[in-house]
Amino acid sequence: MIKSLTRIAMSTAALAVLIPAAAQAADPAFCAGYADAALNQVRAALSNPNCAGGARGARWTMERHIHFDWCLTVPAPTAASEREARTEFLRGCRG
Repeated sequence: MIKSLTRIAMSTAALAVLIPAAAQAADPAFCAGYADAALNQVRAALSNPNCAGGARGARWTMERHIHFDWCLTVPAPTAASEREARTEFLRGCRG
């Protein structure tokens, strides 16, 4: 009986740690919009010769699922910061 109660207590504690992290992750609807905006920014960067050279790495992938899946793992403000970083890059290279 004591072993069972100990297991339940440990499981409950483990879930308590995980629930806040999951609750903070961006929701799928938000991430769908985030991924669409990311692709628009990537297209804009790649279509501009002044920007294309610096548009490298995961931030600039044309694969929507990468943007979407990443967004699902972070809080919405983190995803918004990433969108803003792309925006700032585009402002700087448009010349």
